Amino acid sequence: MLPDAPSVPPAALPPEDDRLSQVVEGIIRIASGDLNTHIPVSKARDQVDAVITGINLLAGELNEVYAAFEERVESRTRELREAHLTMQKMAMTDPLTGIGNRSSLHEALTAAVAARKDGEPGPAVLLLDLDGFKDVNDSLGHDAGDLVLIEIAARLVAASGPGSVVARLGGDEFAVLLPVSSVQQSRGAAMKIMDSLKRRITLEDIDAWTGASIGIHLAEPNEDASAIMLRADTAMYAAKEDVHRRIKVFEPVMLYRRQLRRRTARELRRAVPNGELFLAYQPVVELKSGRLQGVEALVRWNHPSRGVVMPDDFIPLAEETGLIVGIGRWVLGTALQQLEQWRPLLPADGKFLLRVNLAASELQNMDLVDFVRGSLRKTGSTPGELVLEITEGALLSGGDVETYSLRSLQALGVGLEIDDFGTGYSSISYLRRLPVDTVKVDRSLISDMADDDGQLQFVAAVHNMIRAAGMDAVFEGIETAEQARQLQDMGCCSGQGYYFSKPISAARIAGLLREGQPLPQHPEPE
Repeated sequence: MLPDAPSVPPAALPPEDDRLSQVVEGIIRIASGDLNTHIPVSKARDQVDAVITGINLLAGELNEVYAAFEERVESRTRELREAHLTMQKMAMTDPLTGIGNRSSLHEALTAAVAARKDGEPGPAVLLLDLDGFKDVNDSLGHDAGDLVLIEIAARLVAASGPGSVVARLGGDEFAVLLPVSSVQQSRGAAMKIMDSLKRRITLEDIDAWTGASIGIHLAEPNEDASAIMLRADTAMYAAKEDVHRRIKVFEPVMLYRRQLRRRTARELRRAVPNGELFLAYQPVVELKSGRLQGVEALVRWNHPSRGVVMPDDFIPLAEETGLIVGIGRWVLGTALQQLEQWRPLLPADGKFLLRVNLAASELQNMDLVDFVRGSLRKTGSTPGELVLEITEGALLSGGDVETYSLRSLQALGVGLEIDDFGTGYSSISYLRRLPVDTVKVDRSLISDMADDDGQLQFVAAVHNMIRAAGMDAVFEGIETAEQARQLQDMGCCSGQGYYFSKPISAARIAGLLREGQPLPQHPEPE
């Protein structure tokens, strides 16, 4: 049996080093995002302290990187916010004039409607459409037109006063929102705006003037922005149609008329394909003998339910809706076909002219000349037998396309005639520049001629001016023997009017041609 081994005391364990725990805890804090974490370094300066120092340095660098990143994110966010505000402002601003646009007006109007208190006045909208702005663009150019719009916007802002919202809706249409307004206040604001627009606009060496038509609508309770704008727009169109009252406050009957106008436009669109249009012809005569020199083709609309509609009641609508081009071409083609049906009855000397009215918008079509040439070729008529009547205003406001059309028609051999002369500019200075052959003097110039010596002398001066420009004159609206005699005495050769004949059917014209007799005085109505 071996003796028991001597007992050996256990070796002493090293004291617990808590730095490792601090390292673990520090790493956990850093991982959770606390980059300000700092692990204390002991006096041992051993490998553990080296690791701790490395971790502290890494945390510091990460903190700096993160701070720089946050600053860049904040800067970028600020830039994006500013860009968004800029884009939002641009989306609400008219780029030409710097005032609000349609979107900003709608937003402001919606807010004003929401802010209205029961029993108190609500917002009012004044809708403006400039009168004569197309003439500025056509005569001075689009750059000048832009300068005019900028000046108009500035005047509207100044005239509308604080608290109002001024916006350009597009083209030459503007709007003013009065957040709280009565009828009297709205009218007063409209008058102030009108006064501000009456002053001339100076563009370098050129002066321009523009007026406006203003429609006003005061919002009804619970009326939304779209309905308010529709009623203001309706009132504005009513103002444009009334040359004596350019400011109109909306009335329900205006909306009815507008709806009727839209329905009429839809019906007019079907008038040509449905065969509802027809022509009447008013004779043009030699004043001295009463001999038939030609006719003017005048369109009529045989409406399915309203009966015969005269051109004054639908031609302006056709021009506004763009239907006039199709109607005008139907008139020209139909009239030339009728001329060929009259061909066997025409005088042997060939002096018989067919007059057809040409709208301003027809002159703006590049294919007008080709259409006229094709129509003449199709019917067998000669260019010299056709006279196209164009209003004085259309001739003066025409641009490059209109001038090209006129020159080309003249080169084709078609006669060109100024219609309604005396209602517009009426100056010999422009008569000499226009490619026209004949001037038709408006009926308004001779209506009081028999009772007013001054007017008689004025008409004689107009006639002499036309002749001095190397053109022929035709006087329309002759209704009495005295008017016919006075025109003959001053040397006028041609005219038309109820004294000789009202517009009559093609069959009646055929009868006159067949008889070959002078037109009777005081003809019986058809």
